[in-house]
Amino acid sequence: MQNGVKAIDTLQKLSIPKSLINYKKAYNFFVISFLLILLIVLIFTSISVGSSSIEISDIFNAISGNGQLTSEYKIINYVRIPRTLSAIIAGSGLAISGLILQSVLNNALASPTIIGVNSGAGLFTALATAFFPANLSIMPLAAFIGAFLATIVVYYVARKTGASRMTIILAGVAVSSLVGAMTDTVLILFPDTVISRTSFIIGGLSGVTMNRLLMPGIIIFISLITTFIFSYDLNVLSLGDQTSKSLGLNVDKTRFLFIILSSLLSGSVISFAGLLGFIGLIVPHISRLIVGYDNRILIPTSVLIGSSFALFCDILARTLFAPYEVPVGIIMSFLGSPFFIYLLLNKKRRLMYD
Repeated sequence: MQNGVKAIDTLQKLSIPKSLINYKKAYNFFVISFLLILLIVLIFTSISVGSSSIEISDIFNAISGNGQLTSEYKIINYVRIPRTLSAIIAGSGLAISGLILQSVLNNALASPTIIGVNSGAGLFTALATAFFPANLSIMPLAAFIGAFLATIVVYYVARKTGASRMTIILAGVAVSSLVGAMTDTVLILFPDTVISRTSFIIGGLSGVTMNRLLMPGIIIFISLITTFIFSYDLNVLSLGDQTSKSLGLNVDKTRFLFIILSSLLSGSVISFAGLLGFIGLIVPHISRLIVGYDNRILIPTSVLIGSSFALFCDILARTLFAPYEVPVGIIMSFLGSPFFIYLLLNKKRRLMYD
């Protein structure tokens, strides 16, 4: 599978001046370093701001275990840190899920929200919550099944009707509308479950505990590592089926693998954060503008930008109208919707695939 990919990578290195390669490596190192610093700053900001302000010294004491069981210690360990981790996990998971879908479907408008992946995961999460409210470990599995089935349905419909860019979007809208109606029905029929209808549909990170975050976090971490390992194949797959086959890539198996990874990522996020939208659309485009199209650097860049974006939105959600809190999904929609409209109105911009 990798032979053709390695061959084209070798040809690229031979045709590019060494000075340019060194400059690109230095540039990528600078970008990753800057994004890491930005993420660290946002992490401490996220832990320190809220209904009550926390001093930096209290944060270090709580993390190191030297703090006493004060109210600040409890807020940091049982509220702020789980919420900060949930934003990082959600942002990185949805960002890479969107990146995978855009490459696999060869469509720059694809994202878990737009093509119905989130809706499928949401339906099965709602069903699992309704019938197994005490079993938190089943939520990521249920969300994955829903996300996977929704992706397969959209892909099948698009392939049968021509697989054009607009066909995929329309198929996703149709699936999303149908599944969304089914989810609303489940939430209305089971109003007393642990799931809140409003917070689930809009998406939010409040009330997330470490126990609830553990299983999705492990799944997302493994999926991110796997995606990075196979980033070579994702590079080739984004060139189109014919080119991929000529380079020795097993297109069907590779596409199926990435659909599973995308479903695991988005489904796991939805299992604890609800239907967060637009991260999977916005972040891959921003990352490409910064570092280009090579998934070997694009994936870690998207992870860092996705995490930072989710943290930034969550900080805004907690501080804009303090002491009242806005669901983070609303902030993401305010930022994401104009970007989506911009993409629709600029079909000739260079981020759109041929």
